[in-house]
Order: sequence, then structure tokens, then C-alpha cells
Amino acid sequence: MTALTSRKILLAITGGIASYKSAILARRLQDQGGDVRVVMSKGAQAFITPLTLQALTGNPVHTDLLDESAEAAMGHIELARWPDLILIAPASANTMARLAHGLADDLLGTLCLATTKQIMLAPAMNHQMWANVATQANADTLKKRGFLLLEPDSGHQACGETGSGRMPEPEDLRDQVIAWFEQQSAAGSAGNPAQISAASTTNPSPINADLLKGKHVLITAGPTVEPIDPVRYISNHSSGKMGYALAASAVEAGAQVTLVSGPTKLDTPQGVTRIDVQQATQMLSEVESWVPDTDVFIAVAAVADYRMAGIAEEKIKKQTEQMTLTLVKNPDILKTISLRDDRPFCVGFAAETEHLAEHARSKLQKKKLDLIAANDVGNRDEPVFGADTNALDVYWGEHGHKRIERAPKRDVAAALLAIIAERLKNP
Repeated sequence: MTALTSRKILLAITGGIASYKSAILARRLQDQGGDVRVVMSKGAQAFITPLTLQALTGNPVHTDLLDESAEAAMGHIELARWPDLILIAPASANTMARLAHGLADDLLGTLCLATTKQIMLAPAMNHQMWANVATQANADTLKKRGFLLLEPDSGHQACGETGSGRMPEPEDLRDQVIAWFEQQSAAGSAGNPAQISAASTTNPSPINADLLKGKHVLITAGPTVEPIDPVRYISNHSSGKMGYALAASAVEAGAQVTLVSGPTKLDTPQGVTRIDVQQATQMLSEVESWVPDTDVFIAVAAVADYRMAGIAEEKIKKQTEQMTLTLVKNPDILKTISLRDDRPFCVGFAAETEHLAEHARSKLQKKKLDLIAANDVGNRDEPVFGADTNALDVYWGEHGHKRIERAPKRDVAAALLAIIAERLKNP
């Protein structure tokens, strides 16, 4: 059984260049067992054809409110009752405005008025359109009415500009849908959106804008890459999502944020100064240069423990059945910083496969940290690497402990920052 087995998802596609991602999204939802049907607005059909979505899903695509082949049985009402979740991706600025005003002169608007099921929107538009007060007012109205709005990504846009307004990648949206269903099942409220809070999506929980006001937060994120030869390298599965979520949330909490990042496919959060590195020694050098002006250091990066004693100048040829690599230990970045006389408040991360509390507290003491956040990466049913959700056990002092339950990483980040802020006030 896969994550979305027996789940019925109505995917609504509206006008915008991001529509092409929706074809991939439909397939990704089906890969996890979802039963996917598609509704397309006229605007969406200008970017991608209904035939494409019909071929991908194996189901007819719904495009017209007054469809003679369906209206004898009040097809739009039946369609409104059918799904467990309605996902509008992309949700254009025009669509959000129409939904906020309750218009019902097309199929999607009518479905949204006629349904009692949860509606999730993935906004996608030019960054100026997303930031416009009218769009934000419509977003607030929809949230108050129980719609779940997912936070758009930030980065390069089709118009050539850069900013917040990109539709998340299909795999990320799939994971957000999975997380919502998991939260719904855990809450025991299947089919009742009124009992599902906005925190069950990756739309981040509100954070106090003065929580870290005036503080400089330095964060490491992502994997490091240690070359073996010009072709091969040593690395790990870290996606960087937790570190980037912390960086974005720290900006919202009023902090000045510097992000030292290993290689990732993530866009830089708005308001964050990002420095890209490859190797552990490069990451340490950059971190050390920022420490004198840092109040809080959060080491989220999955730093390779070892590197090659010597990097081969040419590609190593496959000549023998076995090959031995000579490795040397990388510097412990977090411990190096925590032992400095001018150390900031130091927060570590521990990814453990067993004895979570024991190993986390051991690292807390050995590295002389102020706080450590540990997660269980050995649970195959709840993956951490590359996922959009996480759960943390946070430890400090001799007995301090707080559990942050599984939630979207932006929500987990906000909860962790609240703990850090409290420890800063009451060390």
C-alpha cells in the first residue's frame, strides 16, 4: 500500500505557465496510489491540453460547467462530492480573486461553492502580483473561509524576474498532499475539513516578527561534497530543506540571516544572505568569518565526517576487483565554533537511527552546545531526507526536553526558533 492508496484527489488546473508542472504532479500523485481526476479552466487549456491530462490520468478531463454529457445527472454537483481533497495547482491570481468573491460562472467556481471537502491552493504568479495588496487580501479571505494556501516558492520566474510566486515542484506538492492526509488520519477527522487546522499544511504557522529582532542568525544547510577524483565524490542524502526552512522562518522572526549552504536545488529564501560552498573545510572557513558578528549559530548541514587524504587529479580507472580509499577526518564545524571564546549561542542537529535521546544528549555535552535538535532518520515509514515534514526532540541542559511533533518543516522551524528564543532569554 502506498501513501495515497484509495485517496480521491480532484486536481484543478488554472491559467499560468506553471500549468506544465501539473501534468507531472498528476502522475506523481498517481505513483503514490492516488485516484486523480482533473478540472481545467479555459486559461489552463491555453498552456496545456486536456488530452495530455486525460492520457496521464486515464480519466476524462472536465472543462465545462454546462457539459451536456454530464449535466443530465447534475455532473458538477457529483464531481463536487467525489473527492477527498480538491487541489488547485496552479492557483492563479484571477482564480483566487474569483473564489474570494464566490463567483460561480465556470466549473471550478461552482465546484468550490458546492463542495464540503477541503480545498488546497498552490498559488503561482508574478512576484509583484503575489505581493499586491489585493491578492494578499484575497488570500486572507480564503484562509478565513477554511481554504488551505500553500506558500509559493521563491526564485527565477518565467517573466525573467526573481521573487516569491513560483508554484512548488510537483514532488514537493505531492509530499504536501501526503502530509495533509497523514495529519487528517492522525486527527481522526477524515472528510471533515473543519477539524483540520492550517498547520497541517506546509503553509507556515505565523511567527512573532519580534522573536529574534536585532539578532544575527548564522545557519549551515545541505550536504557537503568531498571529491574523490574529478568525477566522483563522497556526500549524503541531505536536501537542505530543514536549514532553508529555518532561514526563512528566522527572517520572519526579525533576524538578520546568513545561510552557508552546501549544494542543493533550493531557491534562496527572501531576505537571506546565502553563501555557497562544496567541502567541509570551505564551510568551516565561511562560518568562522561570520562568527564575530553572530548571535545564534544553527548547524543544520549534514557535513561529511571524512574526506580524501588526497584527491586524484585524473579519474580513477576501474582496474581491480577491490579498491581502498584513504580518508582523513573532517573538522567538526559545530564543536570548533562552540569552543571559541567569542562563541554565539550554539544549536546542533543530530540525525540518529537508534537511541535518539542518549546519542543526542551525548553530543550536547561533548560539543558543549546550548541546545540540540534530534530527529530519527531510521524510521522508513517517516523519511526525513528530502521530505517536507519533520519531527524533532529538542534537548538542553541536564533535563531540558521538548518534543516538536511531525509537521511541515516550516512549522517545525518556527517551533524550534521559539524554543531558541526562550533559551536566549532564560539560559
